[in-house]
Amino acid sequence: MARMIDHLSLGAADLDRAARFYDVTLGALGYARLFTHPRAVGYGPPGARDETFAVLATRDATPCEGTHVAFAAPSREAVDAFHAAALAAGARDEGAPGLRPQHGEGYYAAFARDLDGHRIEAVFHARRGDVTACTSAP
Repeated sequence: MARMIDHLSLGAADLDRAARFYDVTLGALGYARLFTHPRAVGYGPPGARDETFAVLATRDATPCEGTHVAFAAPSREAVDAFHAAALAAGARDEGAPGLRPQHGEGYYAAFARDLDGHRIEAVFHARRGDVTACTSAP
């Protein structure tokens, strides 16, 4: 099946500052910078060519209150690392790592506002019988 979304762009007032922020926060989830362009920086799985998950562009840096991007995390520990890295890099806390049963069984997530005010999330979806789901406390 084809992907539903090809890529996503978030405005950044300062592309270099935003790139440093996302190098650290997305790096905590195992993602890497895939390309650098004068007006954009792309991220995705290391070595990927057509699986870009986020692109930061130097155009409109005014976030909409409803803007929300959730990045897939490979584990609860990665969610924890994402949140810690985001806060250390200057993000505003929007929700500490923990289970969010209102979003589904095994939904473990953390939330922050990036340097330009975009609401970002890292989420790990534990499945029944998934040993990783029980390896760390919420």
